[in-house]
Amino acid sequence: MSTGDIEDVETFRQRARAWIRGNLAPLPAGSGIGVMRAGESDEAELAAVARQREIQRMFYDAGFAGIAFPREYGGQGLTADHQKAFSEEISGYEYPADIQAPTFSPCAAVLLDFGTEEQKRQHIPAILKGEELWMQFLSEPSAGSDVAAALTSAVRDGDDWILNGSKIWTTGAWWSDWGLVLARTNWDVPKHRGLTVFILPIHQPGIEVNRIEMLNGNKEFCQEYLTDVRVPDTDRIGEVDDGWTVGTRWMFHERMLHNSPLVTIPADGARGTIRATHLVEIARDAGRLEDPLARDLIGEGRMLDLVTHALQGRLSRGLRSGRMPDQSAAIGRLFTGVTAARTTTLSFNLAGGASAAWTDDDGATAECGNDFLLRQVSCIGGGTTEMARNVVSERVLGMPREPAKDRGIAFRDVPRGASNRG
Repeated sequence: MSTGDIEDVETFRQRARAWIRGNLAPLPAGSGIGVMRAGESDEAELAAVARQREIQRMFYDAGFAGIAFPREYGGQGLTADHQKAFSEEISGYEYPADIQAPTFSPCAAVLLDFGTEEQKRQHIPAILKGEELWMQFLSEPSAGSDVAAALTSAVRDGDDWILNGSKIWTTGAWWSDWGLVLARTNWDVPKHRGLTVFILPIHQPGIEVNRIEMLNGNKEFCQEYLTDVRVPDTDRIGEVDDGWTVGTRWMFHERMLHNSPLVTIPADGARGTIRATHLVEIARDAGRLEDPLARDLIGEGRMLDLVTHALQGRLSRGLRSGRMPDQSAAIGRLFTGVTAARTTTLSFNLAGGASAAWTDDDGATAECGNDFLLRQVSCIGGGTTEMARNVVSERVLGMPREPAKDRGIAFRDVPRGASNRG
């Protein structure tokens, strides 16, 4: 039954359950486990992305794409509870994992918050159909976690802007379609006041995309070089020089990914992580299920899992009700990053000798050594946990701001090594 114009959550859940089981393939055990593991050929990765586009289109045709997106942009106009029910029902089944972040959040979320009506009507339906995959051109080689120190420049030329610079740590840019770009448009004001956000097609003349090979062979990250890339002013997001307002909301959506009503993340966890339930499988395949130390490690992992879910739920409710400031999202980002690194360390300790050398026949213990080497990814990707600590301390707890030598200084005059530019 339905209430008014909105289908009730339980009826929606049953409809979603029937469709998922009738149209999507169950995932193999252990699928998606691990920290950015390598293994697939480029051809296989492109085929996987194509399948995800296909699944997203299936969502759209069946009325399950953009569950909490507004109807006028092709969404379903339902609630966060409907999205939560869908995410719970899709656990254990294939889903378009690579499209959720950053295409849906933060990119589509930023478009909904700041895009013009024309931009929303052009891009949101295409995103919901799987026709446009988006990436965020945010980090830069010289700026580290300080995204406000962006050196990529945008210079006005008539009705266009000309962008030059480089972005890095862009996940999957080589197979994506559009980018959300933070660029500097004013060098004569302090760094946070001279930024503007643009959107642009990734694959066009002037943009060179290079893939970065991680120590385990994974090539998911990319670096892009922008040379005289022309962007029409109609593809600007928000006001000129007010990009930090857009950027602040951009990072909020990034930090709230796991609680966002705009994304589908199975209830048993996103791909590319070590789940606490997987620790039992590692202990089993390492022959340590009866080992008291192993049981302690599994118990710690389970405790971290429970606290993570409870904390995320509390943050989600507090932010939706307005009882907590948006900056509180940094609490969840900090805890999730630290917990993921610790859980990966637990898996490494549980795997024993297989952490150092393994074969494909070693079951769940295989690759735990590689995961351990990449464990800090969870503390870096999506904004570092150090930056989250600063936000929590200064913006949530109200503690004094740490000293900053560039505060109040025109960005052009901030020392940046041998060659300041403008």
